[in-house]
Amino acid sequence: MLELRRYTLRPGRREELIELFDREFVETQEETGMAVLGQFRDLDDPDRFVWLRGFRDMAARHRALTAFYGGPVWAEHGPRANATMVDSDDVHLLRPLSAGTGFTVSSSRRPPAGAPAPDRFVTATVWSFPPGRDDGLALVRDGLLPVLHGTGPAPLAVLTTETARNTFPALPVHTGTNVAAVFSSYPDESAYRRHLAAVRALPSARDEILPGIEREQTAAPRTLRLAPTGRSLIS
Repeated sequence: MLELRRYTLRPGRREELIELFDREFVETQEETGMAVLGQFRDLDDPDRFVWLRGFRDMAARHRALTAFYGGPVWAEHGPRANATMVDSDDVHLLRPLSAGTGFTVSSSRRPPAGAPAPDRFVTATVWSFPPGRDDGLALVRDGLLPVLHGTGPAPLAVLTTETARNTFPALPVHTGTNVAAVFSSYPDESAYRRHLAAVRALPSARDEILPGIEREQTAAPRTLRLAPTGRSLIS
């Protein structure tokens, strides 16, 4: 399972947090048993930072977060990180929607600190459905996902809400939600827009799948337009 974390920062301080994060908070978090999967600049808001970290299960999450936030690295650098933030509670706990739809990345391929940002465009589209109902998730899994595979690059991951109790309540997460989140990567934004147009032009998607998802959703989908940082494994 993993956390999708979206931070609102104080004006003009995103680069400060990214430099600190990529230097001090990558390997040190992973040493406690978690995986730092991706760090991103939100292209629609210069004061938002988005990142993902993963855990084997909820018990491992509790152990890793307890070790990191109670350890010397956070004690030394945490106050400076917190000083850049206005809000850090926009967090979804997620798990793969079905077998084989999680992220597959390796920390052995991580660029070193100070590496330039890759020239890639990443999207995370999040649909919200009524809690406890699987109809919308099924439409994403059985309808939209095959269409995405057939019209462009396959998604990096397709995830849904992890409903287990928050095992580290010092860090709040959204509760009572039921989302599907599709993560994709493209050479640039124009490639993303071509893929989106191809999906919408397909009769089955245009006439059945997308309207079906729209009928099930509780809010319009939100697409995060993201630029990976130099040390992000997801790009």
